[in-house]
Amino acid sequence: MEDKKEGVYSKVVRAGKRTYFFDVKTTKSDDYYLTITESKKRFNDDGTFTFQKHKIFLYREDFDKFNEGLKDVFDFINREKPYTPQPETEASSTTTENNSGENSSFSNVEFEDLK
Repeated sequence: MEDKKEGVYSKVVRAGKRTYFFDVKTTKSDDYYLTITESKKRFNDDGTFTFQKHKIFLYREDFDKFNEGLKDVFDFINREKPYTPQPETEASSTTTENNSGENSSFSNVEFEDLK
């Protein structure tokens, strides 16, 4: 059973059929860590649906190495298979919610912000 940790900051990224949740939480020792959750809607044979979720816990001591690895992989992909952005749709926009419940929309996600 997962302990309920205090949520400090959340960012929701809707990307096509998937939604990503970036949640900053606090540890028992009052440090921050990040959970990254991918959620995808799956339809059952009877027409009902469920959400399939995958979660990663990323602790502060791993931020630099994680960021280096992610940047390296992104650089490789962009170098080998350059991406041509499609016109933005409502499904590709992102929403940020801080602990006061205010929402703001963004059109760009930068993983370098994880530093």
